[in-house]
Amino acid sequence: MANKFGYVSSKLLQFSKGYLNRTPVRPKTSFSARNWIPGRPKWLALGALTAGLGAMLYALDASVDASNDCVHPPKQLWSHKGLLSALDREAVRRGYQVYKEVCSSCHSLQYIAYRNLANNCMTEAEAKAEAEQVMVKDGPDDNGEYFERPGKLSDYLPSPYPNEDAARSANNGAYPPDLSYIVSARKGGEDYIFALLTGYCEPPAGFGLRDGQYFNPYFSGGAISMGQVINNEVVTYADDEVAPSGSQIAKDVVTFLKWTSEPESDERKLLLIKVVLISSFLIGISYYIKRHKWSALKSRKIFYVPDFTGNGNGQSKGKDLGNGSAKTDEGCPKFEHKKNEGNGKTK
Repeated sequence: MANKFGYVSSKLLQFSKGYLNRTPVRPKTSFSARNWIPGRPKWLALGALTAGLGAMLYALDASVDASNDCVHPPKQLWSHKGLLSALDREAVRRGYQVYKEVCSSCHSLQYIAYRNLANNCMTEAEAKAEAEQVMVKDGPDDNGEYFERPGKLSDYLPSPYPNEDAARSANNGAYPPDLSYIVSARKGGEDYIFALLTGYCEPPAGFGLRDGQYFNPYFSGGAISMGQVINNEVVTYADDEVAPSGSQIAKDVVTFLKWTSEPESDERKLLLIKVVLISSFLIGISYYIKRHKWSALKSRKIFYVPDFTGNGNGQSKGKDLGNGSAKTDEGCPKFEHKKNEGNGKTK
């Protein structure tokens, strides 16, 4: 794909250089498509070729990427994908429960603090109680020693492993990635994470797996060290109306990870609505000012009225009369003649 783009770019660059170095020709005063099209077959061929290349590149990028070694995840209908749609807070709350009971044993959320959970997937009191369940290493104190204390809202969610080496040692050399921005960091976003969690299956014939590996067609290479942890009723929801099926659990945890990747997504959409409304009002006011307030300046006409009372030497008579000034009908000979006729006098 990169070679094709490079080839097309070089051809367009050569064409632009030739176009800039061409001899300028004075354009015709009249334009007719019937006369223009038969006389320029090269332009038509170039336009058709460019359109064809663009359509081919778009089709290749949208259908199959030959460099990928995994199956493309199918598109899912997410309720928060729309411009005016917000995240389901109940799904975020259930997704945090799934992360806490299932995912937190291997994966961390090092960029999410307990204060971020307040007023999003739980109340502030619940977030404080959640933080106090964790013992955090703090210090040093006045004696220079470190100590452990109950967590508070300003603390970040703890990591299951003290360092990367310990994480690799516990997972057969594989390092469990941090899930704080996993949805934004992976191509496909929510669709990829959902397909990865629910796409485990038996490997095809001839596909070799090492000890501790599992087959997932949506993972690069097909061999993944993480086993299938999302199953039916792997967690129990407090809401009896929501069935804890495997797909529902995966959907909830993916919604929670979408929130961790973009905690301000709902506020950003709300701000966009405000900006559009305010901009529409300001654009209307600006159009009114430009159209009506400046109409007198845009439509005014300045013209020259010659002086008809000159004395033959190029000088005007009268104290307030000068060259290039606007004149009334009183300085016109025709006006004097009409005035005399109206009084019954003739010269």
